[in-house]
Amino acid sequence: MKLNLTRAVSYTIAACVVVSSISLTSDAASATSGVSALSSATGVLETTNYTAFAGAQLTVNDMLANATVIAADTQLADNGADAVAAAENPYANIAIAQVDNYVYIRETASAESEYVGKLYNNSAATVSDTVEAEDGTWLLITSGDVTGYVKSEYVVQNNEELAKQVSKRLATVTTTTLHVRESASTDSAVIDLLPIGDDLVVIDESDIDSGWVKVTCNEGEGYVSTDYVDISTDFTVAESKAAEQARLAKEEAERKAAEEAAKKATAAAAKSSSKSSSSSSSSSGKSYSAPSGSGGGSVVNYGSQFVGNPYVYGGSSLTNGTDCSGFVMSCYSAFGVSLPHSSSSMRSVGYGVSYDDMQPGDIVCYSGHVGIYAGNGTLLHASNKRTGITYSNVNYKKILAIRRIF
Repeated sequence: MKLNLTRAVSYTIAACVVVSSISLTSDAASATSGVSALSSATGVLETTNYTAFAGAQLTVNDMLANATVIAADTQLADNGADAVAAAENPYANIAIAQVDNYVYIRETASAESEYVGKLYNNSAATVSDTVEAEDGTWLLITSGDVTGYVKSEYVVQNNEELAKQVSKRLATVTTTTLHVRESASTDSAVIDLLPIGDDLVVIDESDIDSGWVKVTCNEGEGYVSTDYVDISTDFTVAESKAAEQARLAKEEAERKAAEEAAKKATAAAAKSSSKSSSSSSSSSGKSYSAPSGSGGGSVVNYGSQFVGNPYVYGGSSLTNGTDCSGFVMSCYSAFGVSLPHSSSSMRSVGYGVSYDDMQPGDIVCYSGHVGIYAGNGTLLHASNKRTGITYSNVNYKKILAIRRIF
């Protein structure tokens, strides 16, 4: 996600420095209500949850507040399910921002009024009212936790195709280890494994009635059983003025804390190596240098010496075997930074940067995979069992997020 889009992120990060380490954690702001409708079969009010994405996760109901009214007689007509199905459509009643960067969300329907938030390009909102003013048509929108006015010319309404293009369908793993298979059958070969909590981008739902969806993973494209994943729809939503100010201040504090932690960690490593030797050895007898420096380039230099070492699912040993998130986690751990052992969770660590601003040391996140940008268009990562830790083209598959720690 590009910087001018991911600045719409609203999340909470807590940083804690203990001796020579810093711990970064991310808690997505979430809501629990859903899209409500009367069941055509029972007449009972039922709720369906959907998810919207802006680094944090919010339910589509938050964006649909005051925007969707479902008549009971429509829901109960002929005891049919068509109207209920329409209420479950995550793309219905969604307005999408189409701007160069962002548009201010104003307190009132006037360009002179105070802004309460920013709606970034391709962000989603719902419209609850239209106001004709002297300077044109204004729309009262709700996006994430921000409600206010934008000029109608900056959003596209009721275009489901556009809503699908700017959103993602995700399959979040709900079992201990998810098998990604070559085809939609339990008899098919397993091509990849994912831990609980990770997610994959869904690219085809034509077999969903049979209990399967097609996803992208580190090994390419495959199928997962819907018995072991939760399917959700992710949109980017607006960020309030207060949330933006708090986030920027926190990011700056975390950057400084991470740099300080890295300096302490490398100083401790240098002191330790001077007492013994300048390098360490693995069980294979190969020697490795201790971490040095405190920037992203230093992380790349440190991690590159492990190229050729094995890939092991669930592992985090840079010498004896690690998976993709374990590799990133262990490289940064050597610099005093604690990261989660999860490729999807790493999409919320540090702060977002654009593709054009990407620099060595940045964490590059994909569907079911993660690595470290090594510069010159290359990715340093624990790829798979065949290649182990290796270099690849950073664009070998679609990038979901780029995060920076230092």
